[in-house]
Amino acid sequence: MIQSILGIDDDTGLLRAMARIFQSSGACHFETADNGIKGLELFDRRRFDLVITDILMPGLDGRDVARYVKRTTRGAVPVIGMSGTPGLATGWMFDAVLYKPFDTWSLKQVLRDFGIFL
Repeated sequence: MIQSILGIDDDTGLLRAMARIFQSSGACHFETADNGIKGLELFDRRRFDLVITDILMPGLDGRDVARYVKRTTRGAVPVIGMSGTPGLATGWMFDAVLYKPFDTWSLKQVLRDFGIFL
């Protein structure tokens, strides 16, 4: 079963790198948004099994994204936060956190916790 993942980050280079990882595995459909507003618009239009979001972004940040996802009728969708500043992730609604910079192995390990195998 191919799972659908939404990646949100203002670092488009990171999103492209993640897209290559997902595309090479063929196990997941990966869509991207370069800010929180676009990410939530995609989230509202499509069904996603997982959201991976940068925590610190201009405008709607990853905490806003997580709060929105958890308050929708699809609140069971896990949200993974990404941050270069670990303290930003504490006390929020993230199901897991990836600390930047991270490598492919770390990404795969976190995804396995949610039943996604690349």
